[in-house]
Amino acid sequence: MKRFLLTFLTFLTLLINTHSQNIAQQSIAKEAPKGFDVVRTGTAHGKIDTIQYNSKTVGTSRKALVYTPPNYSKKTKYPVLYLLHGIGGDEKEWLNGGSPQVILDNLYADGKIKPMIVVLPNGRAMKDDRPIGNIFDKDKVEAFATFEKDLLNDLIPFIEKKYATLTNRESRAIAGLSMGGGQSLNFGLGNLDKFAWVGGFSSAPNTKKPEELIPNPQEAKNKLKLLWISCGDNDNLINFSKRTHDYLYEKGVPHIYYIEPGVHDFKVWKNGLYMFSQFLFKPVDVSSFSKYTILGSPASTNIRNGKYPQLLPDNRVAFRIKAPQAQKVQIDLGKKYDMTKDTAGFWTVTTDSISRGFHYYSLLVDGVALADPASESFYGMGRMASGIEIPDRDGSFYALKEVPHGDIRIRKYLSTVTNTWREMYIYTPPGYDKSSDNFPVLYLLHGGGEDQRGWATQGKTDLILDNLIAEGKAKPMLIVMLDGNVNNGGGLAGFNENVLKAFENELKQAAIPFVESNYRVHTDAKNRALAGLSMGGLQTLYAGIKNTNMFNYLGVFSSGWFANNPTLSDPQYDFMKNNASTINTNLKQFWISMGGKEDIAYENCKIMRGKFDQMGIRYTYSEYAGGHTWPVWRHDLFGFSQVLFK
Repeated sequence: MKRFLLTFLTFLTLLINTHSQNIAQQSIAKEAPKGFDVVRTGTAHGKIDTIQYNSKTVGTSRKALVYTPPNYSKKTKYPVLYLLHGIGGDEKEWLNGGSPQVILDNLYADGKIKPMIVVLPNGRAMKDDRPIGNIFDKDKVEAFATFEKDLLNDLIPFIEKKYATLTNRESRAIAGLSMGGGQSLNFGLGNLDKFAWVGGFSSAPNTKKPEELIPNPQEAKNKLKLLWISCGDNDNLINFSKRTHDYLYEKGVPHIYYIEPGVHDFKVWKNGLYMFSQFLFKPVDVSSFSKYTILGSPASTNIRNGKYPQLLPDNRVAFRIKAPQAQKVQIDLGKKYDMTKDTAGFWTVTTDSISRGFHYYSLLVDGVALADPASESFYGMGRMASGIEIPDRDGSFYALKEVPHGDIRIRKYLSTVTNTWREMYIYTPPGYDKSSDNFPVLYLLHGGGEDQRGWATQGKTDLILDNLIAEGKAKPMLIVMLDGNVNNGGGLAGFNENVLKAFENELKQAAIPFVESNYRVHTDAKNRALAGLSMGGLQTLYAGIKNTNMFNYLGVFSSGWFANNPTLSDPQYDFMKNNASTINTNLKQFWISMGGKEDIAYENCKIMRGKFDQMGIRYTYSEYAGGHTWPVWRHDLFGFSQVLFK
């Protein structure tokens, strides 16, 4: 009985402890509480010492401050945090402006951090390392880079000889503010054999480009215990933190990207130290990293200086709208989200995690669908609507890069078919104006509810082709983005063969002659391609299949003849059956792609492909998960353009 009671009590204790741990894990502190940097009475305090070490790198004796934790004992070995200052400071800057010893003492008293030694060095590695005169002089700025050698070869060996320290990389951290934040990222990520914990607070322009910081993302994933990047939302240097975060997100390197209200000052940096130090030298839960932030990043699709919508690290979106007289406000992002109003008249809501890429959205103010004044507007859904770009790890193919860039040209032309002025967008490849060559042409069509602007803005056509051409993966070509809205005011219900025929006439008799009269392009079938998404895919099927003597390349994205409209589709299948040999002979590439089973055109396309198989029509089929959306169509253009004109 006694053994049973002991066993039961042990089990109960474990259960209570586990429950307490779970509660603690679920409760995540996102910022320092009031009084975190105020000296407390009745608690143990650490000690600040000034040390001098011989620097062979600089050729002189140098100073640093060392914080040892409460009850420091030489019989115990401690991990070490190297904490760096900004361009205008020295080893005393943190002590004078940030009270790190007070912050750490209080955290120890609350049991929130591991006992550690903190070294505050002078990061300006030169003989006269005082922050005097013009601190931006070339030699003084270069001294911050020289400090890497001084740190690794002189200071760290001195600290590990003088103090009771653990000397493995897992017991060594580096962090800093501003210039020191850039140093911390540069030195920490550049020496993963020396540091497992790296933090940059409001990192300055000395921060290396992300691809230089982390040339081997897999090594960083394997070796880093924590990479922390934080900044104030009104800090003019936030772009240096964001570009690093964007690269890390793309490469899948776990990290915390922490944005808080603030500027370039110690309010932000003290909070950074408070938050960062609690992670150090403990097991970390990578899955929780996305929760550690107060604010998100403004979406790239916001208007200039637009603070909202904001993207949180897990791709949730925070919206904030001022409408003091409104009774009900929602965000319609495919799913409708009710917003909550505060006393100042601001409505806010945070969405679920949103899938990658571009999405249209609307404000619903008392039931009226409106474009968000804080967002760029795009023509889609048959009207001007807001749009938001959600980060896509696979989206580097349409990222703005340092490569030669082509142009998007907007041309108006008088259509001889409709007797109206119409507009087209034309992508010309890099070097077009300086070249005397003729180029092949891809005629590219948008979907229903959109127009000629779609592929240029939502589709990122120019960036996709710029990057492919720079890599030698696509031939330089013109891409003509046409307005496919010809003689169809009835939407899908009015979509019939007469509408398709009207577009075919516009394409053949007006658009192509205009392009070939005004641009240096080849005028034969082997140098012409036609492609389109959704409605544009149907137009491609109709005008392309009937004119394979004009187009040797066809691309059909997220489309297919309507299975429930034999009046429209049967004549098309009859034509293909009777001309299968000619179609197969003329077409060098018949590309059909779909956004996976969630694509609304999937079943129509599947039935259509089955009929093509029966007829012996040859085609290439591709799937890219994402449904009936722009991320899919961007990827379609990325893939299709690589097989053209070769």
